[in-house]
Amino acid sequence: MPRRGENIYKRKDGRWEGRYIRDYDLSGKARYGYLYAKTYMEVKSKLHTVKFEKNKYKDLITEIRFSEMLDQWLLNIKPQIKDSSYIKYYNIIKNHIRPDLGNLTVAEITNSKLEDYVRYLFEYGKKNGHGNMAPKSVKDILAVVKLVQEFGIRRNCHLPCRVQNIRIKSEVKDITILNLPDQKRLERYLLSQDNRVCDGILLSLYSGIRIGELCALRWGNILCEDGIIQIRCTMQRIQSLDEPETAGPRTKILISTPKSKCSNRDIPLPDFLKKHIKDISGPAPSCFFLTGSEQYVEPRCMSNQLKNILKILNIPDVNFHVLRHTFATRCIENNFDIKALSEILGHSSVNITLNRYVHTSLEQKRRNMKKLNL
Repeated sequence: MPRRGENIYKRKDGRWEGRYIRDYDLSGKARYGYLYAKTYMEVKSKLHTVKFEKNKYKDLITEIRFSEMLDQWLLNIKPQIKDSSYIKYYNIIKNHIRPDLGNLTVAEITNSKLEDYVRYLFEYGKKNGHGNMAPKSVKDILAVVKLVQEFGIRRNCHLPCRVQNIRIKSEVKDITILNLPDQKRLERYLLSQDNRVCDGILLSLYSGIRIGELCALRWGNILCEDGIIQIRCTMQRIQSLDEPETAGPRTKILISTPKSKCSNRDIPLPDFLKKHIKDISGPAPSCFFLTGSEQYVEPRCMSNQLKNILKILNIPDVNFHVLRHTFATRCIENNFDIKALSEILGHSSVNITLNRYVHTSLEQKRRNMKKLNL
């Protein structure tokens, strides 16, 4: 029997055999190497030398193609993440990483190579090869490379680069909101319509829920007496990978839990909206809020409905997410408790709320400037 912690055995032919882990294949299975000697001490000495050399050169890379590591990583993460996240990673790899880096060996993906790749993305990174790629998209690509790198490290197959050492300046985008006159006109119109879609737009404007959360909202998650809506699901149209690619792109509606634990939340409604929703309540708990039936309105259709209403009211065209931005900005203008606002929005930290909505509206700036009048 070998001593504890050792893989040294005496063979039937009288020799001593030592076994060590040479490396791992990409599925994580160990591949062993073997050493032989006439005595136990000789084998132990040889094993010590091998382990020393392995530690000394543990960052040496096997000559596998990066595309193989990408495939193994996708297989590994698929059971662990949501379909929407998997499709996002799949498309980043398919459209960018595999065509640009897949044919390289792991050893060839150095910091210098990755820095060159980042410069290329900024200049020619759009899918059609014309035009620069946005910093957010470049960050998403590097984030996947980093995840694959960490996967390789766990499989004893290290990339010679360190993705975290590559810095990309973030874009600071201005938040678009509805100005107060346009918001009031929109509210008056929505309240004048006996229409669940209009009620949904009003609900988004006074709760900050996302369009996918609104479309997935059922009456069973509306506590009319308490004036609370429970956000437990979200809806999105995602790419379907079940169909062969030759058949062209296919999509499907997915209703699932929100993207993070913080997005599961209970939102109290203002009194006027609590009364309004209580007056229209009645459908079965399984019915969708926007239809009052088992049929749903998908996010794309909901977005088009808002655009049509804005056109009727001659309000500048904005996307549905602006309702969420408007809600958050109005809360901050009215000195809303920032921690409570962060939880209502479903943010994972107060800093996200502060960083995103730190830019106050023009009306708020004017009020503050008036305080300086002599």
